Parts: sequence; structure tokens; C-alpha cells
Amino acid sequence: MKNLIVASTSTVYGGGYLDYLSETLSDLFKHTNEVIFIPYARPGGITHDAYTEKASEAFKKIGKELRGLHTFTDPQKAIREAKGIFTGGGNTFVLVTALHQLQLMQPLREAIFNGLPYLGTSAGSNICGISMQTTNDMPIVYPPSFKTLGVVPFNINPHYLDPDPSSTHMGETRETRINEFHTQNTIPVIGLREGSWLEVKGAIIKLRGDLNARIFEQGKEPYELTPNSIVSF
Repeated sequence: MKNLIVASTSTVYGGGYLDYLSETLSDLFKHTNEVIFIPYARPGGITHDAYTEKASEAFKKIGKELRGLHTFTDPQKAIREAKGIFTGGGNTFVLVTALHQLQLMQPLREAIFNGLPYLGTSAGSNICGISMQTTNDMPIVYPPSFKTLGVVPFNINPHYLDPDPSSTHMGETRETRINEFHTQNTIPVIGLREGSWLEVKGAIIKLRGDLNARIFEQGKEPYELTPNSIVSF
């Protein structure tokens, strides 16, 4: 049975890294003391070691040890044997490129479908969707494929921002960009606002947190999903 937390962000305004999810993560990883960390998204170009160290501090608060996947000589085996996995945020293009180059996408997908507890934040949540095509990130590298894990039957737009009527910014809104996506694709998209996450238990997907999510389907007007509602298309 799938067991995932798919979060918009690692840090909410005014809080520490993963602090707002600490109780949820204690429950998600309650059957293991070691979690494998996938640091490939490298926010701001941070090194794998530095990123793992940063994430480790948050996991120490809930009594868990975090070990970077980049330290294993056989990362495919590490995923197959893992008792829990966390994929951090950063650049989705960099993350997806690394997962494809290391041939980790399929082993990770299989592990999740077999019940491996998984946490994703930002880019680590993007890859839970069918494709990475609704990411906000710049394409600084060229991945072999836009296809991602497909462990949820839709795409995700983390850090979703509503249009600000008082802003003088004349560029496209997130809603505009997702509507553009739907001129070429039929995949539904969930806009996750900061501090929101999806709880996936088998086939049941629920919105958690205090904020609504914005739902986009091709050919339909966007609509709001309220907290604790089941996601269903």
C-alpha cells in the first residue's frame, strides 16, 4: 500500500526546516530509524553533502538518522533495501536528470508501490506526478525524459501562488502557465499552496494543512479543494 507525504515546501514562513511536518513525519517513518535522503535537486547549487547535513538536523529532532543516497556505491540497491526515503526540493530538472542517469526512477517507483514510506518536498513532490512539466524551475539541464514516478494520477505545482491584484508585475501567473500546459496535455494538475501537503494511503489521497488547493483540469474552470478532502478526478 502506498504511503506518501507529498508536500509543497520544506519550510513555511517563519518556521524551521520541516518543522511544520514534524509530527506527520514521526508517524510516516515510525517503523524505521534510518531514512535515505535523495539530495540531487541541490537547491541553489548546494553540494550533496551540505544538503544532507541540513536535512539531517531536522530528522534528528524526531529521532531519525538521515543518510544521503549519494554515499552508497549501489544506489539502486540502497533504494530497494530502504525503510524510508525523503527527496528534497531544489531544481526539478537537475533531480530528474540524475534519477534517469542513475536508472533510479523505476526502482524508486516500484519501492513506493510496495509500501515504502516516502516524503517529497517541492521538487521531490514534483516527481510524484505523471510528469515534471508543471514545475516552476528553470531548465538548467536537459533530462532524458520529462516522465516521472507516476505514483499519483496527476501533476503537481508546488509553491502555488494566487494572482495578486495589487501587483504591478505583468508576467504570467501560475494559473496562466497551467492553462498553457492544458492546451497540450490532459493530465490534471494540483496547485499546492505553501504549508499544504497530500497524504497518500493506498488509493486514498487527502489534502492536509490549513489551506485549499487549486485544481486544474483540461476544459474546466479551476476550482478549490478544501483541507481534509479526498482528491478524486
